Amino acid sequence: MAGAFGIDRRSLIAGAGALGAAAAARVARAQEKPVIDERTILIVVDVQNDFCPGGSLAVPGGDEVVPVINALAKRFSHVVMTQDWHPAGHSSFASSHAGKRPFETIAMAYGQQVLWPDHCVQGTKGAEFRADLAIPQAQAVIRKGYRREVDSYSGFVEADRTTPTGLTGYLRERGILRVVIAGLATDFCVNWTAQDAVRAGFDCYVVEDACRAIDLEGSLARAWAEMADNDVVRIRSSELPG
Repeated sequence: MAGAFGIDRRSLIAGAGALGAAAAARVARAQEKPVIDERTILIVVDVQNDFCPGGSLAVPGGDEVVPVINALAKRFSHVVMTQDWHPAGHSSFASSHAGKRPFETIAMAYGQQVLWPDHCVQGTKGAEFRADLAIPQAQAVIRKGYRREVDSYSGFVEADRTTPTGLTGYLRERGILRVVIAGLATDFCVNWTAQDAVRAGFDCYVVEDACRAIDLEGSLARAWAEMADNDVVRIRSSELPG
């Protein structure tokens, strides 16, 4: 029966039921734990010198993820690493824009861009992986951010949201269904990589204690909320099968 505003109560009830089912499904999804098998891969995001203490864009506690990731990686036969790999004078560097300072935001052709200190410049010590990162079984390195005019947080798609890195095809050709993500930083490169993994059709899990964040004006809380809204599951390394 329709109410005073022409709204069918049965439709409302059905709609509420659908919303309830969706909420229940989301709760169930958030409680899932990944199976680690030949169709599961660990993606280690940007564990590089410049993102660790002493680096030009140091993530607080960034070095603390290294032993967690080293232990975690031993459980996986498939591992991929991503690496920020900027040319000197990259457009995302504050130094490339007269009068701008790091962490200011400007409009770029592809949208809003946070300006960063120069970091992970190709061929420099800062761009190298941490020396104590021990993942000899890693089979591929996806370099990103090497196009001068566009930044790249995600391991899957650059910041223009159209240019692929090739990671999706690599994973599909290997029959991967699930990705587990660790690394730096939770609120930027990990977040974008995780959301794009889901968009590409993979189940995705982010290992909270194997990540650290920049937390720029509440960016960490926003990142976790965005990941949850996009069906990324938040777990801890202790929850993964040994």
